[in-house]
Amino acid sequence: MSEASPTPVLIADTNVSRAWGRAVQHVLEGAGKKISPLIVSLTGFGANGEVPEDSSIRHALDEALQAEDFWDVETVAFTIFPQRYWQLAQGDRKRLFAMYDDAIPRIQAMNPRNNRRGLYFERLTKYGPGVPCDGNQLEWILTQHSSRTGVRQSMYQAAVFDPARDHVPDAQLGFPCLQHVSFVPGATGLIMNAFYATQQLFDKAYGNYLGLAQLGAFMAYEMKMPFERLNVTVGVAKLERITKTHASWGPIVAAIHASSNGNEPSTLSAVAND
Repeated sequence: MSEASPTPVLIADTNVSRAWGRAVQHVLEGAGKKISPLIVSLTGFGANGEVPEDSSIRHALDEALQAEDFWDVETVAFTIFPQRYWQLAQGDRKRLFAMYDDAIPRIQAMNPRNNRRGLYFERLTKYGPGVPCDGNQLEWILTQHSSRTGVRQSMYQAAVFDPARDHVPDAQLGFPCLQHVSFVPGATGLIMNAFYATQQLFDKAYGNYLGLAQLGAFMAYEMKMPFERLNVTVGVAKLERITKTHASWGPIVAAIHASSNGNEPSTLSAVAND
């Protein structure tokens, strides 16, 4: 298998930890250090939007991330959705948005190197001039959804990538890798889709999946429907910041194997191109 296989890899699971583990295993056990493209499809969310996880996998990864001086899973997830602010807001989305808006300068000051270009939730809620609701794309979507029927499906999308700010000649650009998200409300619940041009499997992917799931649960709550499915499409998922033989993988892989052996099987398959 080449580093960038032309055949998409699909991972379907009801647990974010196992889904991430399957993607990691695919790289660790195969040739090369990339999956291109990768599609992760998650279901099994709780009635109140709870995101199923395996604590052993999560703990093992967080330990490895800390040892290598990377952000932990929660911090990465927070860049996409500030779950702890939502909990403090107690179901009041206007309060959530106000709390986050007030906190942005402090968040950026805490890590000016990584946050200098912005944060994902900031782009979703403060995209810039010319966008309805003072740049709050999520508020626009929710307002349109609740105010009338027959909203066109293409309205349920929000951009992160901005060519005016992000088409720059830098050799490496840590933000934004997430390009856009879309939402599909249906009779049985809300489906959320997200697209990444590239994604770092070791230090970002798990937190990305978790943050996106929390964002989807928030939007489903506001739309008064269950959160049914999260689909994440990644153009190139890569293992760049750690070797495949690094000692940190030992506890992580052991936790992944234990979870896979003790729970319902997840789906990992190659999907032929059209």
